[in-house]
Amino acid sequence: MNPLYLGCIADDFTGATDLANNLVRAGMRVLQTIGVPEGPLATDVDAVVVALKSRTLPAADAVSQSLAALRWLQAQGAQQIYFKYCSTFDSTAKGNIGPVTEALMDALNTDFTMATPAFPDNHRTVFKGNLFVGEVLLNESGMQNHPLTPMTDPNLVRVLQAQVARAKVGLIDYKVVAQGADAVRTRIAQLRAEGVGIAIVDAISNDDLLRLGAALKDLPLVTGGSGVAIGLPANFGLKPSSHASELPPARGLQAVVSGSCSLATNRQVAAFAKTGRPTLAVDALRVAAGFDVVGEALAWAEPLLADGPVLVYSTADASLVKSVQGQLGVEEAGAMLERTIAAVAKGLVERGVRQLVVAGGETSGACVQALDITQMKIGGQIDPGVPWCHAACAAAGDEGLHLTLKSGNFGSDDFFTQAFAKLA
Repeated sequence: MNPLYLGCIADDFTGATDLANNLVRAGMRVLQTIGVPEGPLATDVDAVVVALKSRTLPAADAVSQSLAALRWLQAQGAQQIYFKYCSTFDSTAKGNIGPVTEALMDALNTDFTMATPAFPDNHRTVFKGNLFVGEVLLNESGMQNHPLTPMTDPNLVRVLQAQVARAKVGLIDYKVVAQGADAVRTRIAQLRAEGVGIAIVDAISNDDLLRLGAALKDLPLVTGGSGVAIGLPANFGLKPSSHASELPPARGLQAVVSGSCSLATNRQVAAFAKTGRPTLAVDALRVAAGFDVVGEALAWAEPLLADGPVLVYSTADASLVKSVQGQLGVEEAGAMLERTIAAVAKGLVERGVRQLVVAGGETSGACVQALDITQMKIGGQIDPGVPWCHAACAAAGDEGLHLTLKSGNFGSDDFFTQAFAKLA
């Protein structure tokens, strides 16, 4: 087989497809695995993205899983390692971005890496070390209300420095990046001489990311959101190609399941409802009370599927989420709804759905695990950061399942309907 150029470790499943999407668009043939594979790579690809569900795990568990992924990727001959996290730098004061980054640096015996969640195509930019979502700072974007990883400080140097045990965190600012790859390399050398181990990198445009990509060619470890990926395939002599994103023809029924409570997904749920297509909201308190909410949802959906896509969702605004969390507890409320939506997704596939949209990072993780999906081929982009994929799946039979795993914050308001149109 050809060399495995890039070995990627993603801290959630939607983030993994987000990264894989950008690599495919830049010309790489990409395989995404769900968790660390048990055997060797059997497919000829340019990059592998190992999708973990580690973003909200205790830091020690996230480190352990990430190191296991690293060992497998090294055994497959990966020439460079990429640790992918969310473009909103989702984390807590204790991790997991910092602890995982330091552990990977130690394992790779490197004293320096960089970090940037910038993804301008999805309105994520970093300026003077501060993360912006659209026109506002991260802590004014709605992420300050995230139920699991509230982000209240937009300054990534401060955020990351609080998480690491040893590394000093510095900055490569936009003025340096604008001067090109040589200037970035010079700045890296300066920072290393000053004892800096991790540098936050400004990026306010795709041109910044492309210049940055060329400067990262010789780093053993790259960390970032998916935006950095657009500048890496060229380092291996690859160019964009339509063949990289080819999937089997799509057939079968269509459905959407959503567990994200982000502002973007709330708008997408509302937009889908306005089309007149059937929607069903999952009541968390009924689930907690022991009602067969999964059975009810499937009984509701089954006679409707033949007429087009249906939507089953637990998406809600921040005030309702906090109310439910207050009654059930933060972790239990989230895990309970993930299990419920995942069971609905599996039941829909068993009833003939072969085109499935899943919204929400944690929800996507629960759904692919419930469907026992272990690998996905990455296809064409629907919206920035969100591709269609194709996976073998016992519940879907021989034809397999087309699915897309959408990060809660990604996608246009009409994403749920647009997705199926792109697959047609």
